[in-house]
Amino acid sequence: MLIGRDKEKATLQEALYKEDSQFIAVYGRRRIGKTYLIRESYGYQFYFQFTGAANTSLKNQLARFAVALQEQGLKEAPNEIKSWLEAFRLLKRLINQKDGGKKVIFLDELPWLDTPRSGFLSELEAFWNGWASARKDIVFVVCGSATSWMVKKIIKNKGGLHNRLTQRIALKPFTLKLCKELAISNGVELSQRQLLEAYMIFGGVPYYWSLLKKGASLAQEIDRLIFADDGDMYDEFSMLYASLFKKPEPYIKVISLLADKNYGMTRQELISTGGFDENGAFTDLLSDLEWCGFIRSYQTIGKQVKDIVYQLIDNYTVFYFSFIKDSRRAKNYWQSIQGTPTYNTWCGLAFERVCLWHTEQIKAKLGISGIVTTENAWRNTAKNDVAGAQIDLLIERGDGITDICEIKYSNSEYAITTEYMDKLLQKKSVFQTVTKTRKAIHLVMITTLGLARNAHYGEIQNEVTADDLFK
Repeated sequence: MLIGRDKEKATLQEALYKEDSQFIAVYGRRRIGKTYLIRESYGYQFYFQFTGAANTSLKNQLARFAVALQEQGLKEAPNEIKSWLEAFRLLKRLINQKDGGKKVIFLDELPWLDTPRSGFLSELEAFWNGWASARKDIVFVVCGSATSWMVKKIIKNKGGLHNRLTQRIALKPFTLKLCKELAISNGVELSQRQLLEAYMIFGGVPYYWSLLKKGASLAQEIDRLIFADDGDMYDEFSMLYASLFKKPEPYIKVISLLADKNYGMTRQELISTGGFDENGAFTDLLSDLEWCGFIRSYQTIGKQVKDIVYQLIDNYTVFYFSFIKDSRRAKNYWQSIQGTPTYNTWCGLAFERVCLWHTEQIKAKLGISGIVTTENAWRNTAKNDVAGAQIDLLIERGDGITDICEIKYSNSEYAITTEYMDKLLQKKSVFQTVTKTRKAIHLVMITTLGLARNAHYGEIQNEVTADDLFK
């Protein structure tokens, strides 16, 4: 059963009723559900479909394409194809065998077909520009996990495919609400705390959630999937980055640096620390990671453009660097670590990232869904008479208000102590001094189970709980 994705499904299905031929690109990171969405949207009914194979030669890709043409009805299909020019010519012949009605042509894992010196992309352009776009009966859907390739070669193509797409669908991770629905649909019973913890590990990647089995605790499932030698996610990290990037090493290097800095690093900090060259290639590398949803960039208020901060936000990647990298744990490790200081520290940081993925839900609770906002973290290094300060989440609103959001993970209602209240007021003061803002400043607390009603409760303008993130 297809959970969520209503808008994306509608876009795919509406293409069947358009007057002209349609060219649709679906892209997003590995395991996000691109192929499943396309298959479910069209009821697994394709006039022709083909999936590229990873790490194989042009000759083998073409041999597989020839077999697909034969199996899907091409009359007098050859046993051997020598070029993509010939492959697309044969595909046109297959399409011409049937009159009337829309014909859905689905090419999956498109980046894998673009092997070096294969000429694939130029023939794809010729197929669409010179033939399919001139017809009225083609729905041409392409898809790929290598998000950076899809963006550069298809979405932002500067050659023959420039502005040729009729629709593009960027598939995003699930929210907590959709992950809960997916777990329920699979018969997996989890408490809200367990759902939140699962999201802190898996993020909103549907495939990871689909691996959970009913009848066991979440801690047992994490041990089975990630820490057991035969677990489905035992080698997920290396497979994830290798599937997205042809040369994953520099990308992993950047990710490794950001994993050690919860609030992120500037471009210059990454270059100097990692020994990268200051050039366009490094700019592309950062853009690729951002397009794939592994990092986000934000400009700190009061800072220059050159001080844009890059922050690691992919939950599974952070979990990998926290508990897996360099020291694979025992198979029952996650059960044994529950409630320890290491576990509690991780929960606090991981909950912050969950909140970053749910800023729309936070805005809804604050009653500002219709207001233009920007969401950032904020930090200031102690200098002269101004103290250092870090703000977990800063919401700059278009209505003259700035929300300073403090995020706290707790197993009970969070009680604001006098000492902590003093720290919050100091952060507010430092922010006002450094930024010279004239906006009203609201203190907002985001907690798992809400705030205790004590003497300092009234000094908080608003509060958001984990319940609100599930809406």
